[in-house]
Amino acid sequence: MYTAIRKYYVIPGRVDEFMQRVRVGFVPIISQVPGFVGYYVLEVRNDQVVTISIFDTRAGAEESIRRAATWVEQNIASLIQGLPEITVGEVRVRSTK
Repeated sequence: MYTAIRKYYVIPGRVDEFMQRVRVGFVPIISQVPGFVGYYVLEVRNDQVVTISIFDTRAGAEESIRRAATWVEQNIASLIQGLPEITVGEVRVRSTK
């Protein structure tokens, strides 16, 4: 299993709009990537958002980064400050209920 984690710095006061656009516009895109397992969006601090995408394969996680970059540029670039911080890696320890 692999994850792609993206951290965004959202323009103050625009987090709700960011979340709505992601929910409506990006979730349908990422859920179609081969190997998709799950997608989570966290508001971690004022005006900071972290997304976690989970895939069965590294290729899926890397494809999600490409699709996210294109979608962000076309749909929410005006809501964020700078570029997102991106991490892709293999899940080495896992625990579920």
